[in-house]
Amino acid sequence: MSRWPYRVAREQRVIRTMLLTLSAALLVAACYDDDNSDYNDGPTEPAPPTPTIVSGSGNIAAKVDEYRALLGEPKNGGGVPGPAASGRREVNWEGVNGANLNTNTFPGDFFANTTKLGLLMTTPGTGLRVSDKDFSDLNTAFGDVFNPFSPTKTFAAIGSTITDVTFQVAASTTPAVVAGFGVVFSDVDNAASAKIEAFDKAGKKLGTFFAPVRSDANGLSFVGIKFGSAIIARVRITSGTAPLGAQAVDVSAGGSADLVVMDDFLFSEPVSRE
Repeated sequence: MSRWPYRVAREQRVIRTMLLTLSAALLVAACYDDDNSDYNDGPTEPAPPTPTIVSGSGNIAAKVDEYRALLGEPKNGGGVPGPAASGRREVNWEGVNGANLNTNTFPGDFFANTTKLGLLMTTPGTGLRVSDKDFSDLNTAFGDVFNPFSPTKTFAAIGSTITDVTFQVAASTTPAVVAGFGVVFSDVDNAASAKIEAFDKAGKKLGTFFAPVRSDANGLSFVGIKFGSAIIARVRITSGTAPLGAQAVDVSAGGSADLVVMDDFLFSEPVSRE
């Protein structure tokens, strides 16, 4: 008797098993793909809203002022607790002193719990650091690489190039969203080295926005985005292609990595995400 029918049946069972295994693997991968989830994952998904983008390099003061005007007046904070009806908030690191300065243990909730600005920071790296030495205490070469925008302190994640920012209603623990967020970067040498990615409260990506390459000796770049309403629940900042370190060498000095630090953060008044 021919064994052909049995071979066909066996091969069909094998194919069904492979398809079921592949489907399960794809489902698991989709569940863990947080940072790549976006608005056009499916045919029925709407496109994300389009923000206004302000960016520039070189003498960026006018661009930063343009972005401030886009976010709106007044500049909130300055010791006045509580949320505001409109306006913006700014972080320029100048209020960081003492034990929080030039250490890898800068608290990520400093601008939520201490200054009540409503900004929280985390990193997948080993810490966060605010420097008044352009990070030359980590590596003496860095003093010739990085320059501040609003003297004299700058900021970087340690052990990673990523800083994640979330928001709270000022002077509270209520989760919040913002309409706009911008960052000043120092020493962007490559076009894709510094960027901000924005996500809504459902984790959907609203877009990726790159800082332009430096265009003068001072080496500053800026990128800021502003949506028509407060929909940004998280911002992921990527600053450079490798983290800072004692052995790190910037591309401008013959190294293989584009090392980048940050200065001012600007964002619209955080409002409750509920």
